[in-house]
Amino acid sequence: MKAVLCESYGPPENLVIKEIESLVPDHGEVIIEVKASGLNFPDTLIIEGKYQFQPEMPFSPGGEVAGIVKEIGDGVTHLKAGDCVMAGTGWGGFAQEVRGKVSNVFPLPDRISFEQAASTMMTFGTSYHALVNRAELKTGETLMVLGAAGGVGTAAIQIGKALGAQVIAAASTDEKLDYCKSIGADLTINYSKEDLKNQAKALTNGKGVDVIYDPIGDRFTEPALRAIAWKGRYLVVGFAAGEIPKIPLNLPLLKGCSIMGVFWGGFFRNEPQVNAENFMTIVEWLKEGKVKAQIHKKYPLEEVAAAMEELTSKKVKGKIIFEP
Repeated sequence: MKAVLCESYGPPENLVIKEIESLVPDHGEVIIEVKASGLNFPDTLIIEGKYQFQPEMPFSPGGEVAGIVKEIGDGVTHLKAGDCVMAGTGWGGFAQEVRGKVSNVFPLPDRISFEQAASTMMTFGTSYHALVNRAELKTGETLMVLGAAGGVGTAAIQIGKALGAQVIAAASTDEKLDYCKSIGADLTINYSKEDLKNQAKALTNGKGVDVIYDPIGDRFTEPALRAIAWKGRYLVVGFAAGEIPKIPLNLPLLKGCSIMGVFWGGFFRNEPQVNAENFMTIVEWLKEGKVKAQIHKKYPLEEVAAAMEELTSKKVKGKIIFEP
């Protein structure tokens, strides 16, 4: 089978495509024939050795897929060959086949395409875990989403609205913010032109933001934190803008706020049952049309470097999909 492989750490141009042996499932695993896989920012980090965990080389990046079960391992009882599924895999998804732990493989509901499903696992899984399990976002609260036009950002906007929050989308261009409003954002901040702290304060009539969802970090974190409300919750999701920020600890002291880490990969490995319950809700929302994965563009595996460059250059609104 064909796979994108990382054989040494480096930029996307170093990735190679090779024919490798088909996979065989271990106990509690399924082998999935991949029909679509989603590109996420962690995929650009894992190939450079900069992510929180590193698989043994050579490996294929790609942490979320949708496809058809090809083979099941011992101990798998609720899935069978031929089932259509969606799965979070951590890595391995940029290939024609991938192995998935059965605890993070879910039947694909009718009326949900492979492309939609492959855009859902990591982005909606991360954002639901962040907003529900970590922040416990409540109806009537204010949610500010940084990097709002990206994959996890667009998911956070929709989940925030489904939970009854007022959503402020913060992004770098007016075009991206118009896009965010089209999928449900109530208010917007262009942080390339507007003061993030002052504008967030103004939009909340001086109260500050109850929950801040931050997948970008860098120079945006401190001004956003300065705009948080009393007893607010600041969600640390990632550092797509570059630097990992250093936070003055007097800020959470003065605000009485919480800074919460959000690592979906660790969550679904440590709390598989809660993760499964989360996805039961997400799937119902997908079926009801409450949320929808936003697909930016589709690529073949052969254009993986170009796709990653488009993602890291901040040109993407929603998700990039590969079709192996």
